[in-house]
Amino acid sequence: MRKLILYIAASVNGKIARKDGAVDWLEAIPNPEQSDYGYNDFYNSIDATIMGYNTYAQIMSWDIPFPYSGKQNFVLTRKPDLPPSADVDFVTGNQVQFIKALKEQPGHDIWLIGGGHVNTTLFNAGLIDEIQLFVMPVILPDGIDLFEALPQEALLHLEETKSYSSGAVFLKYTTSKATLNQ
Repeated sequence: MRKLILYIAASVNGKIARKDGAVDWLEAIPNPEQSDYGYNDFYNSIDATIMGYNTYAQIMSWDIPFPYSGKQNFVLTRKPDLPPSADVDFVTGNQVQFIKALKEQPGHDIWLIGGGHVNTTLFNAGLIDEIQLFVMPVILPDGIDLFEALPQEALLHLEETKSYSSGAVFLKYTTSKATLNQ
């Protein structure tokens, strides 16, 4: 079975983007080693992406070619009748069932790009297998939370850590169905 991996950067206070969806703060963090933080290796290990509509809209506002072409790309949305796209398939029906079926299909792992609402929905449905989180050395006064709304309480298992000269820290967790009260 394919794994659904939430691979994402967040501020120390758990924000994945500014309130308007901007991630310009990521580029402002000094990176003396010019590290890609393992992005190329990760990107080559997946063959599909999942994102929410707001994340998709933010990416499309960057005025660059779609960055994930060559992969299967799915946008979870409640917006009916979106115009077809050469780069993504819009998923408007039962999104949890869609992701369950996608994970059962042959292929490589799947990258959950975000955002906060989609992260919570898929986490609460027990569909996220792994969280690869880059905690960036910045505090944002306002923004989009890593998990918006009410994520279910759960224990995570730390599998790996790595620190970078930029001050970023990588944390790799696998998920568990156990809660703190069990």
